[in-house]
Amino acid sequence: MARLGALAFLLGGVLLGTAVPAATPANGPDGPSCRTVRLSDVGWSDVTATTAVFSVLLKQLGYQPQVTVLSVPVTFASMRNKDIDVFLGNWMPTQEGDRKAFDVDGSVEVVGANLTGAKFTLAVPAYTYAAGLHDFADIQRFGPQLKNSIYGLEPGNDGDRLILGMLKQNRFGLGDFKLIESSEQGMLAQVERAAHTHAPIVFLAWDPHPMNMRFDLRYLSGGDPVFGPNFGGATVYTNTRAGYLAECPNMGRLLRNLKFTPKGESQVMDAMLNQHQQPDAAAAAWLKANPRVVAGWLEGVYTLDGRPALATLGGVGKINGAWNFEHWISDHKMPVGDTVAQFIEYTKTHGRLLFDGISTLIRGSVNGLTYLLLAIPSPVLILGVAGLAWALRRSIALAVFVTAALLFIMNQGYWIPTLETLSLVIAAALVSTAIGVPLGIAAAHRPRLYATLRPVLDLMQTLPTFVYLIPTLVLFGLGVVPGLISTVIFALPAPIRLTQLGISSVPKALLEAGEAFGATPLQMLWKIELPSAAPTIIAGVTQCIMLSLSMVVIAALVGAGGLGVPVVRALNTVQVGMGFEAGFVIVLLAIILDRISRPADKESSP
Repeated sequence: MARLGALAFLLGGVLLGTAVPAATPANGPDGPSCRTVRLSDVGWSDVTATTAVFSVLLKQLGYQPQVTVLSVPVTFASMRNKDIDVFLGNWMPTQEGDRKAFDVDGSVEVVGANLTGAKFTLAVPAYTYAAGLHDFADIQRFGPQLKNSIYGLEPGNDGDRLILGMLKQNRFGLGDFKLIESSEQGMLAQVERAAHTHAPIVFLAWDPHPMNMRFDLRYLSGGDPVFGPNFGGATVYTNTRAGYLAECPNMGRLLRNLKFTPKGESQVMDAMLNQHQQPDAAAAAWLKANPRVVAGWLEGVYTLDGRPALATLGGVGKINGAWNFEHWISDHKMPVGDTVAQFIEYTKTHGRLLFDGISTLIRGSVNGLTYLLLAIPSPVLILGVAGLAWALRRSIALAVFVTAALLFIMNQGYWIPTLETLSLVIAAALVSTAIGVPLGIAAAHRPRLYATLRPVLDLMQTLPTFVYLIPTLVLFGLGVVPGLISTVIFALPAPIRLTQLGISSVPKALLEAGEAFGATPLQMLWKIELPSAAPTIIAGVTQCIMLSLSMVVIAALVGAGGLGVPVVRALNTVQVGMGFEAGFVIVLLAIILDRISRPADKESSP
């Protein structure tokens, strides 16, 4: 009856032409449509920490948080498309360029600041600061010691974009510097390596973050034109998609109440990074230890089923929820990850000289090959590659295609990244072939050896690349070295398997003929087995080259450079044009390498 009366009042107001009061959001709980809360986590430790804290709290209120890892530009684009509801990591003013278009079209709403007193700019270790690098203007003077490099975050990150703009505009005389992009943890691993030897390094740093407790660092002055005043002083805002606060007013109250402190965030991040706790576990422990903070957040907030949140949760007494079997099992997990981490740490500590030597050798080889390719005039290099294609395949059409493809790559502005990628692919293919072919020959002659190798080869190709990328990054630092080693691990099974197959498939009649003529085992190998198995072995090498090229994007995530950088940057900044250009260039390079290296009995046309 009450609903009918309200409806009659509204209809009467409309029919009589009287003004009807505007609808206001209910002051109670949200409806079932608000149960699922879609959150974006951009992968930085601070945003991961705040998102985890918020997610744990939402679960206790009866909501179902869904966290998706996205870059900042993709986050805002997803909020415009109504695929993401809430974003807790809008660092301003550094993300002003990322958010501007969405402010203009009204697709993103700013709830308010959830953290003040943050900062975000370039920093150096204390020993580098003591050596005289205090200001942005001092960086150029330390160029040789810094190897003309600045270390940043993932390609497309807003901080990286500011640094790239600074380098492009030659601010502070840094036009000859390069930005090495990887990830937060990749950058910090490089800082740790530099700190161990007191090597100078300049990198992106921010507060709150445990790095401020882990390293004795100093923030550089003079960066106001790039990062803003007060050492890139920042305020972090909570954003929602347009209309979300009106649809879910109870969630809106919680988001407005949600305020963090640099100390609180650092505590959660410290548990995640230094104590190796999962984000949800670190968040739950922090919430339980800070009942007064949680009580302020829950003021005026309801659970999804309509009960006052503060009274229902009893402060934070029930923040960990009731006992259940899954939680009990996970709370008593076997220390597999910790054991591996301790092993890697022990290996890193006691084998540093060995790993530094390997790193120097590999880096020198790949960089030397890159410098050699860059030293050759581009027209001469293009004609040389086209001539090689004609000499190997005797195909004018292929030579013309190679020339046109390389000219197109140059036209699109990807010539230097292409040469960097080519150097990495050539080096990885040479190493994989030098290891894989002898192993394949030995495996063909010794079935037990191949039976032992088979599960290892399966593991090398099925284990996610990022799993073995992590230890190589820790042991060898950023750059081409972890990229090359990870590429070799992924590509090595191809020449081993196909060499073993080729040698094992040599016709018995040929082997018997060799034995009849008194050939020694070495003569049998060089005169009979290798010539007979050559097409299969070459196919293995070709497949190795293709697999190496497929790793180009992965290598870009650890600072290896090349064509993977524009691909990752395009993905993280939602630049369709750049992504298509870089992807098409990679395809052209793959076709060129495939046509040149494939077995001779295959077609030679492009």
